[in-house]
Amino acid sequence: MHHWLLIPLRVQTREAFCSGIMAAAGGTPATMRAVQYSGYGAGAGALKHVKIPVPSVKKHEVLIKVEAASINPVDWIIQKGMLRPFLPKFPFIPASDVAGEIVQVGSGVHELKVGDKVLCRLNFWKGGGLAEYVAAPESLTAVRPAGVSAADAAGLPIAGLTALRALLSIGTKFDGTGTGANVLVTAASGGVGTYAVQLARLGGHHVTATCGARNMDLVRSLGADVVIDYKTPEGAALSTSSPTGEKYDYIINTAVTVDWSAMKPALRSHGRAVDITPNPRNYVAAALTMFARKKIAMMALVSLGKAELRFLMELVGEGRLATVVDSRHPLEKAAEAWEKSMGGHATGKIIVEM
Repeated sequence: MHHWLLIPLRVQTREAFCSGIMAAAGGTPATMRAVQYSGYGAGAGALKHVKIPVPSVKKHEVLIKVEAASINPVDWIIQKGMLRPFLPKFPFIPASDVAGEIVQVGSGVHELKVGDKVLCRLNFWKGGGLAEYVAAPESLTAVRPAGVSAADAAGLPIAGLTALRALLSIGTKFDGTGTGANVLVTAASGGVGTYAVQLARLGGHHVTATCGARNMDLVRSLGADVVIDYKTPEGAALSTSSPTGEKYDYIINTAVTVDWSAMKPALRSHGRAVDITPNPRNYVAAALTMFARKKIAMMALVSLGKAELRFLMELVGEGRLATVVDSRHPLEKAAEAWEKSMGGHATGKIIVEM
């Protein structure tokens, strides 16, 4: 018997085989640049630049070469300890909104392929977006339309889906069959607000919006019928001071500083407020108004998925929805992006590019 016949064959998984081919071709490197922090608090100063191994993909995951990521308030709120002591697991790479190109797929991935330009909403408690590569679940990843830039796509997941969910919660239809309502969007120049104004307009609503004086023209260009400076008496009262005293059917509140006491007088007799960034007083009001004619409801963290993300991307691809980009920062200056987001006055989305 020839002994070489007894040498066992080396069996490779599809992932390992693909990794070997890409490494041989000079594709995916062994290590990558990333930004992470290792404890609660400390803000932008706690972000550290590191070089770590490129993550491996599991059966139902894809490896994305990240082109752009966006910073959301939830990112630094988690850093402050919102989920303490359970999450995050340190060291932690923040950011959950990413756009890039697939460079590897797991053996159980069937809809996506290497070379696809995609958008992904990572699980926010796992993060991973502020890095050159990220392993992402196929279920949270969708191909982005041709012509949609990485920056425009990266702004969509959390802010766009939150705005969409708020509009859907008040019965908004986007197929032309809905009945338009009188809707107010507060803090309309922020990340969620810029999308909410556009989606409300696409849903056939009459849109009133509040924002700072410097952004009034921008918000008007997004489709708001009436724009109010929030620092004026009218803005503080959430009122246009119209002769008819017309009130709102719905208020989409994206401002932490706006209380139910200001929203209630601005609503019609059976009006409803949807609070995206509730403060403690509004949580109490939600409980007290549960069975009242005028009520305020808290909106939980976004739970919409790939189908809704595709819907938003189609709107962007068709030119019917736009991502307003406040600023772009290279990964080397991620701390600047982080600090700008914590400042609370960004106009639209803050993007970190790789």
